[in-house]
This record gives sequence, structure tokens and C-alpha cells, in this order.
Amino acid sequence: MNAPKKVAERVSAALKRFIPVLNSAYTRDVNESDTVMIVSDILQELFGFDKYSEITSELAIRGTYCDLAIRTDGAIQMLIEVKAIGLELKDQHVKQAVDYAANQGVEWVALTNGRIWRIYRVIFAKPITQELVFEVNLLEFNPRLASHVDTLYLLTREGLSKSALPQYYAQQQLANRFFMAALLQTPPVLEVIRKEIRHFNPDIKLSLDEIQRVLVNEVIKREALEGERAAEAAKTLKKLEARRKRTKAKPKAAETPTDNNLGEGEFKPTN
Repeated sequence: MNAPKKVAERVSAALKRFIPVLNSAYTRDVNESDTVMIVSDILQELFGFDKYSEITSELAIRGTYCDLAIRTDGAIQMLIEVKAIGLELKDQHVKQAVDYAANQGVEWVALTNGRIWRIYRVIFAKPITQELVFEVNLLEFNPRLASHVDTLYLLTREGLSKSALPQYYAQQQLANRFFMAALLQTPPVLEVIRKEIRHFNPDIKLSLDEIQRVLVNEVIKREALEGERAAEAAKTLKKLEARRKRTKAKPKAAETPTDNNLGEGEFKPTN
């Protein structure tokens, strides 16, 4: 998603100012409280949040505290757990931040040491889990590269108001090897492959099952077919397919009162 011109200019200018600040702080190995101050300034000057009304420090959540929180329109949008700038971010830091978010019902969590920003989406399931959406290192970013600025736009106040982060997440859910592997096994895609094969040789007779077996056993990497993310991708695809069928069925609702969403054509990705 492209950042608007004014936002891009602010992000680029602020990034130029903060890279030396972060480098200096990293060299001096400043403590966590000093890192929190730098992160707070970044949230204000780079990401555009109001320091007094939208950036909350030491937010108390059920007897514990989160370092920073972004609050807009009276609701907390993101919790931010800050570690000292020289500390390498670890899994246990993520768990603490996600626990904060789960207690507050917040979907987004940022874990940062000022240099590195990890953005997570909280999955409200049993048990509560999280998914890393993306990670950036500000010290490796070039203020003149539009692609770098556009990535940071996702975390800006303007991006937040436009739901840029949820949109980016939704796109990533579809544009990955797990979803593509599941999509390749659906009847419409298999049918297209069969038609293309027949164009080259009309005498070749292949069933959709045969084409799927070749894809699963010889084409698609096993890592894209197995595991939690592959199962989640297959689940996402089923939901999208059911939604599409419901949308198509609406004009005929009066003529066809029964629900046909799980009828012919439902795919079963091979795991």
C-alpha cells in the first residue's frame, strides 16, 4: 500500500533524523527506560501519533503493565512492548506482550527495541496464539526508497485510520506458498490445467484427481502442504469459497431456499 505524499515526506524526514539517534543509542547501549523515550518520540515524529492524547505509557492491564499503547477514538489499537536497544528480541518477550493484548482484547502487538520492530496479530483462539506479520530494522531502511517508506506507512496514524495493517495482513494471507498450494488443488484450477494439456494433445485423458496427485507428489513442495500454516491456508480458502458461493446464491434465494454452499465442487486439499 502506497503512502500518501505528505505522510511519505514526514516518514522519510523523520527516518533520516532517527537513524543517527538509534545508532548512537545502540553504541552506548542505553537502558530500557531510555529506549522507551526514543520509541515514544518515534511514534510521535515518524508515525504521527499525538504524544499527549494517543500515546499512553505504562498501561495497566489486569495487574501488569505494558510499556506503551496507541489509543485513538477512545480505543486501544496497538500495544507496544519495549526492550533495551541492545537486547535481542526473543520469543518470551512476544508471549508477555501477547498476554497483555489478550487481556485487553487488542488485536495488534508491536515488540521493539527501537531498532527492530516486530508486528504481531493476536489470534483469539484456545489457546491464545500470535502470528508474526512482518519485521523491520530501522537501521537498515533507506529514507529515499519508496518501498521502505510504504512499509512504515502501515504503522502510521494515517495508515491506522485507513485499516492499512489489516489490509496488508489479509493480502499476506493469500499471497503465500501455503495458500497458493491449497488454491492449486481446487477444481477450477485443476480444470484449467486439464484444458491447457488438451490444447497440446487432445488425445490425453487426465482426471482432476490425477492432475492433483502430480501437483501434490511432484510439483508442490512438501513444506507448503503440511503443518499448521498449510492447514490454516486450507481453512481460509474454504471460508472464501463458501462466501463466494453465498454471494452467487443471493439473487436466486427466492427460487432456491436451500443452502447449497457445501455442495458439489468443494475441494479437499491433500495434506
